[in-house]
Amino acid sequence: MIERTLVLVKPDGVQRGLVGEVISRIERCGLKIIGLKMVYADEKTAGEHYADDEAWMKSTGEKAIANALKEGRPVKETALEIGKRVRRALIAFISMSPTVAIAVEGHRAVPKIRSLIGDTNPQNAAPGTIRGDFTIDSYYLSDNSGRPIQNIVHASGTKDEGLREINVWFNENELHPYKRIEEDLIYRRANEV
Repeated sequence: MIERTLVLVKPDGVQRGLVGEVISRIERCGLKIIGLKMVYADEKTAGEHYADDEAWMKSTGEKAIANALKEGRPVKETALEIGKRVRRALIAFISMSPTVAIAVEGHRAVPKIRSLIGDTNPQNAAPGTIRGDFTIDSYYLSDNSGRPIQNIVHASGTKDEGLREINVWFNENELHPYKRIEEDLIYRRANEV
């Protein structure tokens, strides 16, 4: 199934010079980049990306609470309060310096990219993933520092989220579908051999 998804090299990844590494890993696994640009996200773009969606904020807060309790840290806010705080911090973070937006297309692109980048919490990201190889941040450290986790990249979590997020960062005329050389091998039918 051909899917489209969004990858952002966030400000920490750009500032650390990891843009080429991220692009290289995307291309080496057979996915194709159909849109690529460096952007200073304004508040509107950042706010659309981290949508003012109560369900998302509550879910984000619930994950933060579960992680804090797992680490033995007390929690004083509701899930929604945490989610709103996280959203504000993410908007400020993604707007602080350039971000590289990458529209990616390919067979099962969403789960492939999610596997490639690793767990959101770098402490749980497997070696060989982008987050596992290039960051040591943790929710504990980021919470104590009053900032979002610095995990280098963002990737859409679902196919629908990918399409929505690509529309936030790209106009249709900025997307350039094309055929990679190996597509003839991957997508041809057995009777065409």
